[in-house]
Amino acid sequence: LLSARYPNATLIGRADTQGFYLYGDVPTEAVRSAAEEALRRLRSGEVRLAIHPNCGTNFLTAAMMAGGAAFLSLLGSEREKPRQRLERLPLAIMLTVLALIAAQPLGAAVQQHITTKGEPGDLEIRAVRRLHSGRSTVHRVLTCG
Repeated sequence: LLSARYPNATLIGRADTQGFYLYGDVPTEAVRSAAEEALRRLRSGEVRLAIHPNCGTNFLTAAMMAGGAAFLSLLGSEREKPRQRLERLPLAIMLTVLALIAAQPLGAAVQQHITTKGEPGDLEIRAVRRLHSGRSTVHRVLTCG
């Protein structure tokens, strides 16, 4: 919700067992309002709202698939001469691109079914606090339930 309201803001979130931290220069009231609205919408069945394309799960899935594709393309090349290995570069690039394309929906699925819970149950927002860490603004959203 904050990404839509503040499209030019750089925002990073990190969840833990007591809530989450939000790193980014946005007003505290906007963080509170977005958290409350998100909780209302999740309770009304918008479970996809908990899935975000810039979640670390998506990046990790893409990195694992791209790294695996590049690794597979070079299997057995240790006995080849450097020029022969270099000739495999187009294959490595093609497999990596295909892996990155496949990673987009797969990362979202992993996020939805494994790393993110879109059903809040009895979750409540206890507090939203603005913290400062050097030049960065950090908000701490405390939850319970």
